Amino acid sequence: MKNYSLNLLFLLVLTAVSCVDSNPNKKIETEIQNENLVDKEDQNAIYPYGDEMYVPIYSTIYSKNRDTQLLLTATLSIRNTSKKDSLFINTIDYYNTEGTLVRNYINSPIFLKPLETIDYVIDEDDVEGGSGANFLIDWGANNTMKPVFQAVMIGMIGQHAFSFTTDGTTIK
Repeated sequence: MKNYSLNLLFLLVLTAVSCVDSNPNKKIETEIQNENLVDKEDQNAIYPYGDEMYVPIYSTIYSKNRDTQLLLTATLSIRNTSKKDSLFINTIDYYNTEGTLVRNYINSPIFLKPLETIDYVIDEDDVEGGSGANFLIDWGANNTMKPVFQAVMIGMIGQHAFSFTTDGTTIK
């Protein structure tokens, strides 16, 4: 009877763990869409400060030759560096190697509170972007600030893990 109870407990724990949502983007998108939406009357506001940022993303990289690709998990991180002011994000668009829009990450403008950060994850098995994928992010602010736009890519070869980062660059 003791083994039966332990096995049942193990199965219940395993079932509960397997029900966990593995895509953090869904949670983040829902939270941000609900909590950080810009008011309707402010959605078309023109901010005195702002820019469009280009952030390179590598969802695949080449290994050994052009025919061997490694799949990577990539995380876009957007950080409001201001201690006092909100950062307004108008678009977060993901493009593939050919320059074709893959997806829009927000449907309407959002804002980040002072020192707030949001992350968007490109899953390892999401190969739509390819080796030349990128994000274009349009942002604005009421006061001068220098937000941080970065990407972190991670991958594994056998038992060896590696990671690297890219920084966003202004394109306006």
